[in-house]
Amino acid sequence: MTVKRDLRAESKKHMEKLKKIKIALFDVDGILTDGKVFWSGEEVGFNRFFNTHDGYGLKMLMEAGLKVGIITGGDSLGVRKRFEGLGVDYLKMGKTDKRAHFDEIMKDANLSNDEALYMGDEFFDLPILKQAGFSATVPHASHEVAESVDYITQRNGGDGAVREVIDMLRYVQNILPKIEY
Repeated sequence: MTVKRDLRAESKKHMEKLKKIKIALFDVDGILTDGKVFWSGEEVGFNRFFNTHDGYGLKMLMEAGLKVGIITGGDSLGVRKRFEGLGVDYLKMGKTDKRAHFDEIMKDANLSNDEALYMGDEFFDLPILKQAGFSATVPHASHEVAESVDYITQRNGGDGAVREVIDMLRYVQNILPKIEY
């Protein structure tokens, strides 16, 4: 049986780092998805399933004025459509060496590395995970990745792991969803 951690308490442990965050950047496969791909046909190619709670979390951050970006080694129409549809500030695709994309985004946003949150799960995410002001991964990440991050989520990739980290950030920065009644 898994013991569920209190996200507010976890947020307080990382408060100093999370208070500084102005941009949140995410890998796709294994983080925003469960890492599985499926063939959608010649016109679309390989595709993935995304969690709507993660998508809503990204939108909450953007509505609160934080920048949001995706840095993924893959390049597929389905991923492009998903994040263009959400209106993320940065969508960088197609390079497994993600350092240049990270540096480009940080320069464009005029932010320092300690103002960045990055979430990734693979070896090629390690350079950014080590540079970011706050880093997170999912339970299935390799031990090298797990040992290099500030936080390991309770939820798996594609099952609300991104939203878990976003909620920690929201608690610290007092970000509330915009709801009209």
